[in-house]
Amino acid sequence: MSTIDQEVAGYYDKVLKRNAGEPEFHQAVAEVLESLKIVLQKDPHYADYGLIERLCEPERQIIFRVPWIDDDNNVRVNRGFRVQFNSALGPYKGGLRFHPSVNLGIIKFLGFEQIFKNSLTGLPIGGGKGGSDFDPKGRSEAEIMRFCQSFMTELWRYIGEYRDVPAGDIGVGGREVGYMFGQYRRLVNQHESGVLTGKGLTWGGSLVRKEATGYGTVYFTDEMMRANGDSLDGAKVIVSGSGNVATYAMQKAQELGATVVGFSDSSGWVETPNGVDIELLRDVKENRRGRVSEYVEETTGATFHKDGSIWDLSADVALPCATQNELNGDHAKALVDNGVKYVAEGANMPSTHEAIELFRAKKICFGPGKAANAGGVATSALEMQQNASRDSWSFDYTDNRLRGIMSNIFNIAANTAEEYDRAGDYIIGANIAGFKKVADAMLAQGVI
Repeated sequence: MSTIDQEVAGYYDKVLKRNAGEPEFHQAVAEVLESLKIVLQKDPHYADYGLIERLCEPERQIIFRVPWIDDDNNVRVNRGFRVQFNSALGPYKGGLRFHPSVNLGIIKFLGFEQIFKNSLTGLPIGGGKGGSDFDPKGRSEAEIMRFCQSFMTELWRYIGEYRDVPAGDIGVGGREVGYMFGQYRRLVNQHESGVLTGKGLTWGGSLVRKEATGYGTVYFTDEMMRANGDSLDGAKVIVSGSGNVATYAMQKAQELGATVVGFSDSSGWVETPNGVDIELLRDVKENRRGRVSEYVEETTGATFHKDGSIWDLSADVALPCATQNELNGDHAKALVDNGVKYVAEGANMPSTHEAIELFRAKKICFGPGKAANAGGVATSALEMQQNASRDSWSFDYTDNRLRGIMSNIFNIAANTAEEYDRAGDYIIGANIAGFKKVADAMLAQGVI
């Protein structure tokens, strides 16, 4: 084992010992550290002043109780989290996730990824993440409002437009952001519109914010395909999920000439050989909060499957847009066998290590989440700009800004990969480019 290998193994061993029982966080750190080996060989000064050890340790971890009363007057207690991971580039920025799977390890993995994702946008935002193990599914509007108000009653003291600016994530959409913003405004006694992003359009929100993560994933995919002599026009695309990210990824892919041949939710998956009726899907998922089986009941040419996997479909492009570790080694093999040439992550870390290694071995072009799904946080930062200037931009202007940012992210990842003799490895390129910007800022600001 080389000296660099031993050094990196030492960093990872410390992470394992200090953060026991947090496998998602371990996975995220391991991927980045593997990329950094070639950085440390070329630029060993990045190991100075405990930089990598500091980078893997959050600046602040906040855990709090969230008591609330359900519609039957029972007291419920959930756990809330906010991990403020790194502020070297700007105020902490990252979403809030409400889902029963949420724990500290998941929030730390998401916050760690957010550091590099935010760095890649080129905008002055640091990395953070938060959420709760509360499940909004099946809860009434009143219960969700009471939970959000209780959650913000504790969180408000740790956030602010120059300190930490949360947004939405899984389980947190415009409704939840609205309830939290209302409670924040009540507690601080001022309309500090820059404290949350994903707000309603009439009270400080930004056009394109809802669409941004899905659109951005497709823009990145389009850049990746064009760089390799292909195009979305005429391509067949699989999209896992049917939430906000997946829906708008489907919409933009079809606008650019692709046919979406399948999508899914936790109840099953839908085969759509003739494409997806986006308006019907939005009605089912956004307005009725229904399941994908309802979509099939109301359209023709679509088939609902409870068994098997959406990754068994034949396609040119796969966009995993649901949740972490949804695409494993067996799924990756099925995709490769069925002709997929491009994979871009719309969700955070949806592909397992085994899946990624297979894609690498088979020369599949792979866009990692920290690059491919950075459109959401980029547009959140654009919302912050509008809030700071008391301005409101048009849809087309904001969408053009988003497309430019995603094009830059792809070019940065591609060029950095080439610089380190790993041409075409966008994971290496994204990890190194995101790391170097944050690392340079941390070294410039001293040991803090």
